[in-house]
Amino acid sequence: MVANPQTSEAGPTSQSPIADLYAHFIGGRRVRLDGEQDLVRANPARTDQVLGRMRSADRALVDEAVRVAAEAWPKWRNTPAPTRGRVLLQMARLMEQHLDELAGLIALEEGKPLKDARAEVQRGMKITEFMAGEGWRFGGYTSASESVTRFAFTTRQPLGVVAAITPWNFPIAIPAWKLAPALIAGNAVILKPASATPANAVRLAELYQEAGLPDGVLNVLVARGGAAAEALLDHPEIQAVSLTGSTSTGRHVAARCAARGVPVQAELGGKNAVIVLADADLDLAAAHIADGAFRSTGQRCTATSRVIVQESVADALLDRLVAQAGSMRVGEPTRDDTDVGPAVTAEQRQTVLEYLDIAAGEGAERVYAAELSGLEHGHWVAPTVFDRVAPEMRIAREEIFGPVLSVIRVADVESAFRAANAVEYGLSASVYTRDVRDVFRFVDQVDVGIANVNQPTLGGEVHLPFGGVKASGIGPHEQGREAIDFFTKVKTVYINHG
Repeated sequence: MVANPQTSEAGPTSQSPIADLYAHFIGGRRVRLDGEQDLVRANPARTDQVLGRMRSADRALVDEAVRVAAEAWPKWRNTPAPTRGRVLLQMARLMEQHLDELAGLIALEEGKPLKDARAEVQRGMKITEFMAGEGWRFGGYTSASESVTRFAFTTRQPLGVVAAITPWNFPIAIPAWKLAPALIAGNAVILKPASATPANAVRLAELYQEAGLPDGVLNVLVARGGAAAEALLDHPEIQAVSLTGSTSTGRHVAARCAARGVPVQAELGGKNAVIVLADADLDLAAAHIADGAFRSTGQRCTATSRVIVQESVADALLDRLVAQAGSMRVGEPTRDDTDVGPAVTAEQRQTVLEYLDIAAGEGAERVYAAELSGLEHGHWVAPTVFDRVAPEMRIAREEIFGPVLSVIRVADVESAFRAANAVEYGLSASVYTRDVRDVFRFVDQVDVGIANVNQPTLGGEVHLPFGGVKASGIGPHEQGREAIDFFTKVKTVYINHG
């Protein structure tokens, strides 16, 4: 099996608009392996169109990519942090210049509606821009010493070669928020994107190269998992692993890396709740809940999956929710007026359909399902609302990762908070209320990493930590100034000048 390097080109032309991006990216070039092309990606909105084909990475290519990264790392490590920051700042500018291109790539390959795809690129720009500034603040601190003839300080140093393993649902933003802190800290990175969205990762790496990142500092390996992924985790040069994925995958990776003492940062699943109390602004809550549940086809870790509402306002809220859901257009993701696109794969669509059957079997009441007439050859799933869901039902406890919303009715505030905590996950939650006492009770009692008041469960701001508790996360949170901590080691220094 031979790795064939190919010169990067700005405009793929064969097979599909993005076919040439189906490659690995090693040492500053696209690389393809000879042999059977086991990775074939169809357009999720038009499954009769093949977007690209390639052969997945094997162990030999993993070894080659890590070798290239390890050889490139010393030069990047010894580049002053403010200079590294200028590369990141240029990358943010390039992302802005290529916003429409990148958004179109997301819409085509992942199936995210174009307006959400643009927002994703902008989020990637923001985190890269924010981390660029950290180049000027990179380092440790000085401290008083017990001795007048001793100078004491700390310094931060990069780890070496690190791995970033990213999912398909944010194929630009999630790699961006892992790459930016890893690179500003002076590490070399092996990025392993989801096999459903390799083109986005390769294009991102090419823009980093255009921004001035030295060849080999950022490499992209595409594999479905299995032997190549395990080889990456086990490679002695890999000093840390940052992963976003399912809880089961995160626990597997953490256990495997623990065997050789490698730190893992994992942002995992969610079953996010919106609590609507009796004094809430129901119009505001319904609009935010619908966006959180159905935009991006419900395929985000912070998507709204549960609504926990006081019985006295449940019917009024439900009427508004159904109206909001009915106003959303399901369709071709590359159109500007589309609100909900397809599921990313046939397997993900089937998972969602199975949960719809489970919900009906458990006795939940389906009160809304969108019409999908005229949509063919795609992984289409109807946005759906279930009422009369009990907290013990599977659709109230398990992550679905699709446009399915469960409405749970409760008698009082205490019952609402108990229901919110009655899942294994703890990523994000929201409360809608005008009572400041209930606001602070929510912040104190609901066990999540991200607490929202009168705003959706979605997203967050790039200068603040992002991550969950319980089954929603392992290790330190991502984003914010603290993101650099995971990708560095601290050295304490004492200088006796007496």
